[in-house]
This record gives sequence, C-alpha cells and structure tokens, in this order.
Amino acid sequence: MEPSTKDRSVEVERTEVHRKSDSSLVASTFIKYAAYIIIIFGILYFLVRYVFPMF
Repeated sequence: MEPSTKDRSVEVERTEVHRKSDSSLVASTFIKYAAYIIIIFGILYFLVRYVFPMF
C-alpha cells in the first residue's frame, strides 16, 4: 500500500442495474415490424407482377 492511502477508509457503493424485458412489448414490436415487411413485399410483388410488364 502507498503511505497516502493506508490511513483512509474508502467505502465502495455498488449499484446493480436490472433490465426488465417486457415480453408483450417485444412481441408487439416484432408483430409491427413483421407487418411492415409483409406490406413492403406485397407492394414490390404488385409492382413486379402487374406494373412493370406494362412497360
């Protein structure tokens, strides 16, 4: 030990962070983005199948 620190009493405070994962929030977010992806692929399918052959 260093002479300057052996006379001091230091208390270390530890804090623990617990992450709460709300499974219903995760599921609803997954459903929302899955719906976005399905809609985008539906629009792309429509464009490729019906609009592009007209040109």
